[in-house]
Amino acid sequence: MNDEQLLRYSRHLLLEEIDVEGQEKLLSSRILIIGAGGLGSAAAPYLAAAGVGTITLIDHDTVELTNLQRQIMHSQRSIGKSKVSSGKEFLQGINPNLIITTHEVKASEALLDSLLPNIDIVLDCTDNFATRHLINAACFKHQVPLISGSALQFDGQISVFDFRNPASPCYACLFSPEDRPEEVSCASMGIFSPLVGIIGAMQAAQALQVLIGFGQPLVGRMLLWNALNTQIDEIRISRNPECVVCSQAH
Repeated sequence: MNDEQLLRYSRHLLLEEIDVEGQEKLLSSRILIIGAGGLGSAAAPYLAAAGVGTITLIDHDTVELTNLQRQIMHSQRSIGKSKVSSGKEFLQGINPNLIITTHEVKASEALLDSLLPNIDIVLDCTDNFATRHLINAACFKHQVPLISGSALQFDGQISVFDFRNPASPCYACLFSPEDRPEEVSCASMGIFSPLVGIIGAMQAAQALQVLIGFGQPLVGRMLLWNALNTQIDEIRISRNPECVVCSQAH
């Protein structure tokens, strides 16, 4: 690290769990964030500030006035702009030393197959089951750790699926893609503004833990946050031997 980096990241260097070695891991890390809305808006700035070397953003959407209640990467001036270009501008303002690449498209199998061989960790910040299952399958295929978060109304959840660990379940172990639950959205159900900030920041924290390799990330566990009652619960998740994605039978 150069002198500027030593000063910028000095508060990380004071933590023995991170230190110089951990910070250098972050500086060389490549993160993919899928979704530049509420969750992505909270996760990406912390990862940028923490010194992740390369951040790739995927989102096909543009900024609307209704987004500004919770999507803090975007501002009044961003309305009408693509979320990835607005996000890139915001993140570069936090840390101009980042490499930020953007894809103003929906996540697809072909796109993920092209990107994941050069990615160290993926953050799923999307808002629908179909895309989450697509991302989960691609991460399992390429053995890339996945930090999955979701938030709706006053309820949020987050888990880590680290496919380098043979005991780790996948998203499909918990929510089978064959179930096809009814899709609900913020537009129809509403969402408490700080909730996406809480879950998104947790996603960033889990990503840093996995990348550096300290603490106990949420592998095999799902954290449930209820902002209405200010209550945190945790459920244990194990691999489903009949999972259509990660079981040996399939």
